[in-house]
Amino acid sequence: MREHARVVVIGGGVVGVSTLYHLAKKGWTDCVLVERTELTAGSTWHAAGLLPLFNMSYSVGQLHQYSVELYKNLEEETGQNVSFHVNGNLRLAATRDRMDEYRNYACTADTIGVHYEFLTPSEVKSLWPLAYTDDLEGAIFHPTDGHIAPADLTMALARGARTRGAEIYQHTPVTGISQKPNGEWVVHTAKGDITCEHIVQATGNYARETAAMVGLDIPSIPVEHQYIVTDTVPELKEYREAGNKELPVLRDSDTSYYLREERMGWLLGPYEKGAPARFADGVPESFEKDLFPGDLDRLMPHIEACIHRVPSFESAGIKDIVNGPIAYTPDGSPMVGPAFSLRNYWLSEGHSFGITAAGGAGWQLAEWIVEGEPSVDMNGVDPRRFGAYANKNYAIRKNEEAYEHVFVIHYPTEERPAARPQKRSPIWPHLDKANAVWGQRHGWERANFFAPSVEARKDHWSFRRADWFAQVGEEVRAMRERVGIMDLSPFSKYEVEGPGAQDFLDGLIANVLPKKVGRINLTHALMPSGSVNCEFTITRLAEDRFWVIAPQAADRHHYDFLLKNLPDDRSVSLTHLTGRYGCLMLAGPHARKVLEKLADGDVSKENFKWLSMKEMAIGLASDVRAMRVNFVGSLGWELHVPMEYMATLYEQLWDAGKEFDIANVGMRAMDSMRLEKSYRMWATDLNQENTILEASMDRFVRLNKGNFVGRDALVRQQQEGVPNRFVTLEIDAEDADAFGNEPVMIDGEVVGRATAGGFGHYVQKSLMMGYVRTDVANEGQEVKVRLLDQERPARIIPESPYDPENEALRA
Repeated sequence: MREHARVVVIGGGVVGVSTLYHLAKKGWTDCVLVERTELTAGSTWHAAGLLPLFNMSYSVGQLHQYSVELYKNLEEETGQNVSFHVNGNLRLAATRDRMDEYRNYACTADTIGVHYEFLTPSEVKSLWPLAYTDDLEGAIFHPTDGHIAPADLTMALARGARTRGAEIYQHTPVTGISQKPNGEWVVHTAKGDITCEHIVQATGNYARETAAMVGLDIPSIPVEHQYIVTDTVPELKEYREAGNKELPVLRDSDTSYYLREERMGWLLGPYEKGAPARFADGVPESFEKDLFPGDLDRLMPHIEACIHRVPSFESAGIKDIVNGPIAYTPDGSPMVGPAFSLRNYWLSEGHSFGITAAGGAGWQLAEWIVEGEPSVDMNGVDPRRFGAYANKNYAIRKNEEAYEHVFVIHYPTEERPAARPQKRSPIWPHLDKANAVWGQRHGWERANFFAPSVEARKDHWSFRRADWFAQVGEEVRAMRERVGIMDLSPFSKYEVEGPGAQDFLDGLIANVLPKKVGRINLTHALMPSGSVNCEFTITRLAEDRFWVIAPQAADRHHYDFLLKNLPDDRSVSLTHLTGRYGCLMLAGPHARKVLEKLADGDVSKENFKWLSMKEMAIGLASDVRAMRVNFVGSLGWELHVPMEYMATLYEQLWDAGKEFDIANVGMRAMDSMRLEKSYRMWATDLNQENTILEASMDRFVRLNKGNFVGRDALVRQQQEGVPNRFVTLEIDAEDADAFGNEPVMIDGEVVGRATAGGFGHYVQKSLMMGYVRTDVANEGQEVKVRLLDQERPARIIPESPYDPENEALRA
């Protein structure tokens, strides 16, 4: 066994083996994989082997697409048969909302190039004659996917890795992991130690145990998944012996199960309520290639639903119930990327659809390790999207919920209820009393909107304009015309201080730091390709001290970036302050009049300019950092206040604003207003696939400031031409608006994709933002945008439909 390797992959399931294969394919042949027993001994061996291309996530969708195409060519490359049945995947819809979900997904499919077909009930009957179809609205069909033999697939990937020089050590359990002072890792195994530069953890059921070896607490906990295998079904046997092809995999989404052929019988896999999480405290020593007892009672509603849809199932004898652990995360997407706080430690865990995602996850993780960044926007699966709030108890409840929600309609504005409320700001009771309809982000409760009455306090989800549409419009008008107040406490907040603080921050960003104390600059840290890694609003507090604000969902991601780049000489200290400071945004034409009543300082236009900050007392709240900046584009302030003063400050601002008819404003109104200003959002509009020049944010880049990560790529792109540009579009919409990932088309050709969309309630326009090919990214350019089942006329308009000259901001 090697004593040294460039990368050690821990875990011999299909995910780990795929990572080894792709590292070797990238030329890193001095890599090894260690497996505690034998390859496929975890969840891989009992997986059903399905390959669904359908996924609402832009990130995961690309991983799945790559996997399916890779698997088709593996046998030719490796000589190992993977038993790939390209029989297609048919998803049924019994309601209009379900068809809307499919249409919404189709927008994502168009942007990443996945082929699909919409079918009528009669077409479903022709394709699947053994099914009852009279009660259907329709279906979506993927003709290019199907199912595969997971063990054969894993062995093919293993053969491909070995052929390129990588090594696999089975029956080699990892007993510990340590790190040398020089940063090298040491993987301790029962057969000796391996020193390496990188570790990839892909341990499935053992994810939490392995992570604990390096001090990590990650929310990947398996959930029981059952499927039924039947005896031979006469109707199916007769159908196949008549010369018919294998039936597509059938997914009856509205009754939450999949069904496929298995040796002239059926394989039925439900996603049922009540499936428990397992192994939260570790996998029992005796658990190897074992299964749990089947629970027929949990399966009965789905069996009955299947009998309704496929009548031949009623007489099929049950041959076996397979009930095994499948890894899950709180949001159902895998964790693929860097581990928090540890250099060169990588995770590929929580793969609930591991067979489908394995190829793509290995591909992108290998690129990230070898090239320094992925080529696909991986923000949706980055492990750092979860914070410390995602502890074991949280993960148990959320992972069970994620399992139960596999076939639930995924509305763009859905809010799942398990493990809530968790993190609440001190003014939560005030907002709750004001009929806040709550959402959640990064563990924090956030008011999405405020219902006009107790009776109306319900969040109606839809792919079309929902019941809350009018109320959000009222909140927008309140902030645009009077004054509104918002709780933005979940903003990520850090303090950077020390003699090396200026050089440290300046070396990370593409913009320059603010020169004067109290000034504010928007800055970005880039990837080597010039795409946006992090976004920071930086305020200079003193010569060697900075207040750094980041997006809410970026808390652990951005903190990790700063932490890993700290100089070794201890000239810089980094303090995480998200939970210690709340934030209230006060904005609108009367915001200054409200603030003047309470502020212990001059807040006039002349003495408190836009993009500046003052530390002052406001009413009874001390040590408030008042920043004249906001994400809605109106006159206003972000008031960053120690948490102990938060409730007092809110109450006093509310009282001071009563004469101006102050209003509570929620997140959906803020999103409408930021669209009206063409403000980009991190991890959606600003992503890992498009450069900051493509994002049309050239004004935040200083190429002449000196070297920074991504500079060379930006200079090269300037010389060669920027391929895409970020634009704002107005859509001729009716009852539905864009959400993101909709294709932009000219004469049927996809020339761009949306990253965000919605209704601009103050400008009264249906707005969309996104990337369009540069040669057609001209103001006035007419295009078509797909919204659900329609191609709607749209046009590129100038940025910032509301207040393009920023007169309101500067008032």
